[in-house]
Amino acid sequence: MKSKDENKNNYDPDWKPKNAGSEFAIKIVKGVEPNMNKGQNKITSLNNKTINLETSDFVKGVLNNDRTILARTITLIESNSKKHNEKAQEVLKELLPKTGNSIRVGITGVPGAGKSTLIETLGLYLLEQGHKVAVLTIDPSSSVTKGSILGDKTRMEKLSREKNCFIRPSPSGGTLGGVARKSRETMLVCEAAGYDVILIETVGVGQSEITVRSMVDFFLLVMIAGAGDELQGIKKGVIELADALLINKADGDNETKANIAKADYSNALHYLMRATEGWETRAHTCSALTGVGIPEIWNVIIKFISLTKKSSFFDKRRKDQSLHWVFGMVEDKLLSNFYNSPDVQKNINEIKNKILNSEILPTTAADMLLNIYDDLKENK
Repeated sequence: MKSKDENKNNYDPDWKPKNAGSEFAIKIVKGVEPNMNKGQNKITSLNNKTINLETSDFVKGVLNNDRTILARTITLIESNSKKHNEKAQEVLKELLPKTGNSIRVGITGVPGAGKSTLIETLGLYLLEQGHKVAVLTIDPSSSVTKGSILGDKTRMEKLSREKNCFIRPSPSGGTLGGVARKSRETMLVCEAAGYDVILIETVGVGQSEITVRSMVDFFLLVMIAGAGDELQGIKKGVIELADALLINKADGDNETKANIAKADYSNALHYLMRATEGWETRAHTCSALTGVGIPEIWNVIIKFISLTKKSSFFDKRRKDQSLHWVFGMVEDKLLSNFYNSPDVQKNINEIKNKILNSEILPTTAADMLLNIYDDLKENK
């Protein structure tokens, strides 16, 4: 028998059948308010704890590699709240001197190429070599519901249990290229926490996926053998930007096919412009399942970093990426200001209806909306 106090803390769900007896065992437990000391206001509830941590708490937690605070800091950065964004900028400003000391590797490839398995095998290998690894996986947001599954972490079961690895799945939020809007800031936070290798997995491959090139040191394109015409459309878009091609699943009966694909791509690469000055992009094979070829591809990355640092191209690329980041943020801000403009919001539905009813041309509609926005700025 349950005590009276236990019964007070439980109640039946509203969807319980009226005539259900004791065999209906589902009970809902009442929530418990946190017991806070007088004057303590940092963490008042589950939904409010990120808001009430001070800037110094975030900074101290990240620098001490407190994984809980690290995760909350990334959540703060990803928030669309103006209040959160202001605090995030304060945190990043304090952390900036501790950033920039990692190797940033972007990993992309066709769906089904085994990117997640490759990252887990590579990550485990890097941990054995004494590295601290952060994995940022970008999950596609639905264009209908705007939601994301964020299930990539479940594919890296072994890696996610490692103390020196931090895995963070983030929604793309509809961002071009499948790269989360705040991925660059997230990288800085992970670097400040002491992670010296940052692996960024993007949602897929295609013309829009090249955004990842603008935020990493080394761009790895994962391929599979025997995909045929499915790969033809991406050759000029992504292969030209890759620092290495990696034919995965080179094991068992597929090993011969992988070697043939490696030879084919090696020949094709001779006709493409080099992605990085002084570096020849080559095709390689590996098996993420068995681990064969994983040390070799990491050696390729290390050789690339060493070569580009000697030639000063490494620093030049990072500076160019900073500029790209700045102007990307300017474009995002302008776009946000436009659509959040009260006058634009007031008139946009009417203009949409005129387009749908063929009353005005789309070009005319665009000029009308821009004129409304320009007039608003002039009247301020």
